[in-house]
Parts: sequence; C-alpha cells; structure tokens
Amino acid sequence: MPETLSAELADRILTVTLQRPEKLNAFNPVMMQDLLDAFDRADADDDVRVVIVTGAGRAFCAGADISGGSGTFDHRAAGAAHRDTGGRVALRIYNCAKPVVAAVNGPAVGVGASMLLPMDIRLASTQARFGFAFARRGIVPESAASWFLPRAVGMQNALEWAMTGRMVSADEAAAAGLVRSVHPPEDLLKAARELAQEIADHTSAVSVALTRQMLWRMLGEAHPMTAHRLDSRLMGEIGGGPESREGVQSFLDKRLPAFPGRVSRDMPRSYPWWTEEDFRPFDVPER
Repeated sequence: MPETLSAELADRILTVTLQRPEKLNAFNPVMMQDLLDAFDRADADDDVRVVIVTGAGRAFCAGADISGGSGTFDHRAAGAAHRDTGGRVALRIYNCAKPVVAAVNGPAVGVGASMLLPMDIRLASTQARFGFAFARRGIVPESAASWFLPRAVGMQNALEWAMTGRMVSADEAAAAGLVRSVHPPEDLLKAARELAQEIADHTSAVSVALTRQMLWRMLGEAHPMTAHRLDSRLMGEIGGGPESREGVQSFLDKRLPAFPGRVSRDMPRSYPWWTEEDFRPFDVPER
C-alpha cells in the first residue's frame, strides 16, 4: 500500500488523493515514488480511462517537506547524478497515456503547484491558492516548471509569479488559463468526475492517448508541417481500423460507442513516434 496517497478506481476513473493531511500533503521522496507507481499502474491498466489527482484535507500540496531544516535542498553530495524529484513526477505525468485531471482542493505551493502543470485539465476550489515560491526559498523553479509554466499562462504571468513567488488566487489562476474553472469546495470533485466521465463514456482510449501526446509534443515544434506529417501518418494507420469504424457506426446508430481498442495492446505501430531519431514519415508539399 502507498504511504502517502490513496488510489481508488471507480467507473474507469482512477482518483489519486495525496494523503498527508497533517503535513498539508507536503511532498517528499516517498510521495515521489508513490506517484510514479500510481501513474505506472494507470498506464498498465486498461480499466483506467482517466486519472484525477486531488489532495486530502485543506491543502492540495504545500510544497516540499522542509521539516528536515535548512539543508532540505542541498544535493551537492549527489553532484551531477542528482535528479530533481518533482521533475521526475512531472515528466512521468507528461509521458502518461491517460488523460490527467487535477482537482485542486486547496493551496498548491512550490512542487505542489508545478506538478499540476503537465496535468491536462485543472479545476480549482474557491479555496485553492497557487504559489510558485521558489525564489522565496532561494532556489529555482523545478519540476520542469520553466518549460511548462510559460506554456500554461504566458511568459509575462509566468515571470511575475515565479519572480515574486506570491500566492495567486483561484480566480486569477482561472483568468490566466492555469485552471479551467473554479468551484465551491463541495462541488469540486463532482465537477472533475463529470468531466472525466464524459471522456470515459464517449471517446476511444487509443484516440485519447494519441491526442494527448500529439498536442503536448507539438508545443515545441517550430512549424505546423511537423504536425501535418504526424497526423497524416497516424490517420493512415488507424483511419480504417476498428476504432474509427465503431466511432462512425455508433454515431449513425445514435448510441454510446463501445470502442474495442486497448492502450496496452492496440496503439498504432508509429507510437511512440517521438523516440525516432528523425521523424520523417514522408515528404509533403508545403501546399
């Protein structure tokens, strides 16, 4: 059993709850490993269609557990071998094959805020607050936040929030695009589950896994031709398959789809395309 979180599967939705409420769900190396294991489980289990991440008690995650004192962030002994623990979680979420919904129930600070950035859709309680407080602790943005945060909220907001380290309200976070919507505390999980259930009931797991990676990985591309090459290749591989046939037939029949594909076994041969040394499926004219 995980020490620092719970993971409950119901209606094809895996709800991962950070479970250190007495410490405001502060992040430590055990939580890092528990989160890595939870996302490994989610990817391996075809019964999981969507992951929701939330926190127990009054906080989402108050940041790194600094109860060990002023040497909390001293990793000099590890030297070049040190990997930021929050970054390991962020990259695991980024590589996830399942959509990830954040239900931010309370304050999210430091790694508690930056781990949210690779999650796909973020909902917040009116009691949520966000703090990218690294400069106030004499460190730098971690969890790959320097890559994720400007993409989520734009460079000006990212710089202000990271350079001041101030707390950002749920409403300001929504206005900047960090969160999709703000809810009364008692309605937050219900709203997150309704969104997750819409994905689970109406979409192909294979299509969603491909879509998630296509959109995230195209963020760094310089020209839309790269996206055109990729979607042409993937459409050629799956467009005549059982997923698309069921998608069309269920629409014509006016019923919920019953997509047969499983992420564990039915991904197209190009997946994961980003591991290719040089992705060039074929030449396409510019117009």
